[in-house]
Amino acid sequence: MRQITRRLLDIRLPPERSAFVWGPRKVGKTYWLSHYLEERFHLVDLLKTDVYAEYLTSPRLLRERWQPAHTLTVIDEIQKVPALLDEVHWLMENRRARFLLTGSSARKLRRGHANLLGGRAWRYGMVPLSYLEVDGFDLEGAFASGMLPPHYLSPDPLMDLRSYVADYLKEEIVAEAATQNVPAFAEFLRVAALTSSELLNYTNIARETGVSAKVVRSYFQILEDTMLGFRLAPWRRAVSRRLVSTEKFFLFDVGVANFLARRRPVAGSSDFGKSFEHFILLELVAYRTYRDPDLDIRFWRTSSGMEVDFILGDMQVAIEVKSGARVHAGHLRPLRSLLGEHPQARAVVVCTEAQPRRTDDGIQVLPWRDLLRRLWGGELLGG
Repeated sequence: MRQITRRLLDIRLPPERSAFVWGPRKVGKTYWLSHYLEERFHLVDLLKTDVYAEYLTSPRLLRERWQPAHTLTVIDEIQKVPALLDEVHWLMENRRARFLLTGSSARKLRRGHANLLGGRAWRYGMVPLSYLEVDGFDLEGAFASGMLPPHYLSPDPLMDLRSYVADYLKEEIVAEAATQNVPAFAEFLRVAALTSSELLNYTNIARETGVSAKVVRSYFQILEDTMLGFRLAPWRRAVSRRLVSTEKFFLFDVGVANFLARRRPVAGSSDFGKSFEHFILLELVAYRTYRDPDLDIRFWRTSSGMEVDFILGDMQVAIEVKSGARVHAGHLRPLRSLLGEHPQARAVVVCTEAQPRRTDDGIQVLPWRDLLRRLWGGELLGG
């Protein structure tokens, strides 16, 4: 039986400190507030229509209602009323008030040049579930449902994923007038999911979507602003060969990506391979979000097409992802090529083999559970 055992987000604010918590919709921010935040707080829930309406028309109410007894004030979904940030700023400066501000979209705040408190608030992130947060984890099942908590626990994740995408289009794209061409944006979502993990080619995506490359660039920015996706930059510090400079783009959840791309990731299929690579990356992103915010994650690719999936830190660890049950010599060629220039890197192949092993030239072959155990245990990057 699937069960969420804990969440990895841990916030312990010192006196006179405030913070933002950013994360995609349905990632579990509101649930975390009521079940995991150890400090008592006063809640302003902008998801409630009556609360939203009164603060939208009168942001000053935040200042007028604030009381010294409110040692911590939580404003849920702050992007819905950006003007509240000026009141938050004033209360922080003049009443030494403390706030925890959650949000699922930076788009409205950036577009309106909202007051982001100029470094006065710490920044935290929340991402979909890590395998570390659940019991009864099933890889293929997670590829189908994704790792958003309500989808992961759902008896019918396909219906939930369909509703999620429809709500996103309705509330983020139509309601916020992000684009006038909603059908084109919906098609773009599908193409973006299909080309996830590939080098970004705006011209090809524009051709598939039926809009210009300039519009496609703006669509990718919308996905980033609403936290539905992120870019992965290439490693650019070459020693003796030309490397690509083009980024990749990934959606924030493997289940959302598979739903949009209409993938059926069964073991042994190419769809399973794409999902497996995506899953490993999202675990690396979760580790960075909760444990090491400064961790650099990139990929390495030469102009001739030789590629290693992920580079961690300053070439500390190079990870190649292979979904097959057996890693053979051909799979090791990209890592061996990279090690010729960066012999200090720890080279790892993550796969679905049953037991860990090490090749004669020092490349570690790790089952995915072993890799993630070492990652979260601090062994992968620590020594």
